[in-house]
Amino acid sequence: MLGVEERTTLTERLTNGSPAGGDWDLLLFSGGGNDIVDNPMALWVKDWNPTQPPAAHVNQPRFAAALALVRAGYEDLIAIRDKCSPDTHLIFHGYDFAIPDGRGICKFGPWLKPTFGLRNFPTIASGQAVVSEMLGQFEAMLESLSGPRVTVVRTQGVLAPQVSSWHNELHPAKAGFEQFADLFHQKIKQLFPARVA
Repeated sequence: MLGVEERTTLTERLTNGSPAGGDWDLLLFSGGGNDIVDNPMALWVKDWNPTQPPAAHVNQPRFAAALALVRAGYEDLIAIRDKCSPDTHLIFHGYDFAIPDGRGICKFGPWLKPTFGLRNFPTIASGQAVVSEMLGQFEAMLESLSGPRVTVVRTQGVLAPQVSSWHNELHPAKAGFEQFADLFHQKIKQLFPARVA
């Protein structure tokens, strides 16, 4: 999402301002999840060991390297904002605890279960515990970027931890998206109380 073409478009949009005139008030950015799932995920999940806790199943040096690349993208996004539209507020989020149950959509996916199958995890729950560990680290990375005009909306743990909360492995069901929309609305209203109903 921060490749050459995307950066060019983002830079132009921020530099030119909003159609209403002036700087954009805020930019909602959701990214990084695809960088830590699907085929690369097999690199940072270890083989199942029933004697070890979920955190021990993450190859931490490798996963930290992946997170560092994602962080670099976010840092560049902040730098582009600072240069082109410094008054624009950035809002990020850390997803929610996805369930690796093997459901994809429209011939895309699954993105999680294949790794846990490869690594001999015995249950969906055992894989979900590792997903939760990795996403917790992802959110902590985002939180470390919080600062002036950079806000992280906490979305982890919002959805009930059940398959019906999700449309597939990565995307919430309609009700879940509505819950997240409410959280974003509350945060935006807090940031712009005179302008958001």
